[in-house]
Amino acid sequence: MTEPSWHTSTYSGNNDDCVEVADNLPGVVRVRDTKDRALGELTATPDAWTAFTGFARTHTV
Repeated sequence: MTEPSWHTSTYSGNNDDCVEVADNLPGVVRVRDTKDRALGELTATPDAWTAFTGFARTHTV
């Protein structure tokens, strides 16, 4: 089984106030909190993740 390859956004800077994403596994995108990985992971389909990140890019607060 392939292990997830976690990465953070380049917008995160050098602090731990961000999320990590693993999108190297077929059919699933995994997301977790960098500061508290013990909280577990959120999973989404690649299509749902693409829709979410597209929405987030265009709807900033």
